[in-house]
Amino acid sequence: MFSRIREDIANIIARDPAARNEWEVITCYPGFHAVVMQRWANWFWLHDLKWLGRFTSHIARWLTGIEIHPGAKIGRRVFIDHGFGVVIGETAEVGDDCTIYQGVTLGGTSLSKGAKRHPTLGTGVIIGAGAQVLGGFTVGEGAKVGSNAVVVREVPAGATAVGNPARIILKDNARDEAAARMFAAYGVTPNGDDPLSKALHGLIDNAATQEHQIEKILAALKCAGIDCETLITTEKFDPEELNKLVE
Repeated sequence: MFSRIREDIANIIARDPAARNEWEVITCYPGFHAVVMQRWANWFWLHDLKWLGRFTSHIARWLTGIEIHPGAKIGRRVFIDHGFGVVIGETAEVGDDCTIYQGVTLGGTSLSKGAKRHPTLGTGVIIGAGAQVLGGFTVGEGAKVGSNAVVVREVPAGATAVGNPARIILKDNARDEAAARMFAAYGVTPNGDDPLSKALHGLIDNAATQEHQIEKILAALKCAGIDCETLITTEKFDPEELNKLVE
C-alpha cells in the first residue's frame, strides 16, 4: 500500500508544476485523497462489505468533492487534477497513468443491473475538464478527450475526441504520433483542430480556387471573342474573412 502511495505522490509531482513537495501533495491534493480512499472502499466492496465500501466512498466524496463508486477499477498512477465534481461509475475502469480533470463524468447510459454500463479508459488517457464520457465502450490507449466534450462512442487509441457530440481526430502521420506521446493538459494538443473546422476551411479554400479558375476561363473566352452573359454579382467572396469566422 505504501509503495503505491509513494508512486502516486511522485506521479503528481511529475505532472503538476504547482506541486512543490511531497508534504503538499499528501495534505492538499483532493485527487490524491480520493484515489487512496477509493482503494479502501474497493477492498471492502470486493470482500462483500458493500455498505462499508459505499460509506467509505461517501465520506471521500464529502471530503474531496470527488465521487468514485467502490466497484470501479482504478489503475496505478492515476492523477485526478483539481477533481471537484468528478464522478466515476460502478463499472468504470481507469487504466494506468490516466489523467482526469475537474467536472468529468465517466457515466452510464443503461439501467441494466450487472451490465457493463460505464466506460473503460486505456493506459495514458487524458480526460479534459467538464468532459462527459457516457457508455460501456473503450477509450483507447493514449487517447485524449478535450474539455467539455460529450463522448458516446468508442475512441481509438491515440485519437483525440472534441466537441458535443464528440468528433474523432485520428493521428495520420509521424508528427501526430510524436504529439500523441506528449502530455497534453486538459486534452488540448498542439494543432489539434476540430475536424469540422478543418472541413469548413477546406471547403472555403476549394471555393476560392474554383472562383479564381472561373475568372481565368472567362478572361480567356473574352480574349477569344466569346462574350458570356454576366450575372448580377453579389458581395465579393472573401476567403480570408470566412476562414477567420470559422476559427
